[in-house]
Formats: sequence, C-alpha cells, structure tokens
Amino acid sequence: MKVNNKLRDYIEANIFPLYDNNFIGDGIDRIKYVMDRSEAIVKENSLDVDDNILYTVVSYHDIRKDNREDDHELISAEIMNNDKFLANFFNTEERLLIKEAIEDQRANKESEPRNIYGKILSSASRNSSVEQSLERSYCYGKKKNPNATDEELFEGAYNALLKKFGENGYAKFYFKDSVYEKFLKDIRELLKDKDKFIDRQRAYIENLKR
Repeated sequence: MKVNNKLRDYIEANIFPLYDNNFIGDGIDRIKYVMDRSEAIVKENSLDVDDNILYTVVSYHDIRKDNREDDHELISAEIMNNDKFLANFFNTEERLLIKEAIEDQRANKESEPRNIYGKILSSASRNSSVEQSLERSYCYGKKKNPNATDEELFEGAYNALLKKFGENGYAKFYFKDSVYEKFLKDIRELLKDKDKFIDRQRAYIENLKR
C-alpha cells in the first residue's frame, strides 16, 4: 500500500503497541496478516480504494479492552472515532467510512458491510488455510473456556467451524479470492468427517505444544 508516511508512523508508534495486550492469535501478527490479505484482494480484483483509508481500517479493527470479544468491533470503532490525529488527517466522510468498515467486520453479521472497505476487511480477516483454522479455533476455545479439556476443545472447534465454513456456513466473502476459495474447498472436505477433523487438529496442536 502507498500510505502517507505521517499516518503510517503515527499508527506504528501509537496503535500497533496496543495489540500487545490482546490474547495470542489476535496480536500484531494478525493485523499484518489481514493487511497482506487486504492487499491481495485489492490486487486480484483491481479495486479502486484509498490506501490511507484501508490501512487505517485494518490497523484499528481489532483493538480490545480487557480482551472483550463480543463487542470488540464497537470498541475499535470508538477508539478510531475519538482519535485526534485521525480527526485532523481525514475528513468527516472518510472517518465515517472507516468507522462503518470496522463496525461491520464480523463474519456472522447478517447484513452486508456498508462500504467497500468493510467488505475488504470482512473478507481479509477470514482464515485462509486449514492449519490456521485448526490453531485459531483451538486458541479461541481455550480463551473462552480455560478449564476445558483438549478433547472438549476439539469437539467445540469442529462444531464452530462447521457452522462457519460448512456448506451452509455463515462466513461470507465479497470478492474473487483464489486463496480463500481453495481454503474453503479444503476445510469443507475435512469437515465431512468429524473424527478425521479431530484427529488432525489433535496432531496439529500436540505438535505446536512441543
């Protein structure tokens, strides 16, 4: 992305460090992943977007207070909207686009994101590999229920991913995305066999723990 240097420097110095407070899996590496995926989607679809707006949307989209999950998109949007630097950098219409995009990011949101930046963010923040899904679903389950056994977490991960990525899953994508399309094919094939899924996740997580 061709991002204004002052904007990039401000965000790197003042916003990125906030992600150190997030749980594992939701830190700055995740932001960089979503940034890379956003760029890939823009390029593959030849989208006409403002790089400064898109960079800001991604940079602010997952800031949390006390690692709250249920309303983190509203918290992130509020932090962005109250940022004095951004108020001086962007005009009112641009800041509204950023705010709406952050608020509309959830995969289980019934209505479509209100603008193109929200659609890019929603699409780019989806998992794009089976291994990523195995790890993130386990970590998310552990975060929500730290006393659960691994077998309980594997069961929960299977049910959650089936609901999200199964044939009738709620996860949506709004652009041509060859990486995501391959992932969707792979994860759906794995989800056809619950025992196979759990065996693979168990082996993957055990390997990570070594």
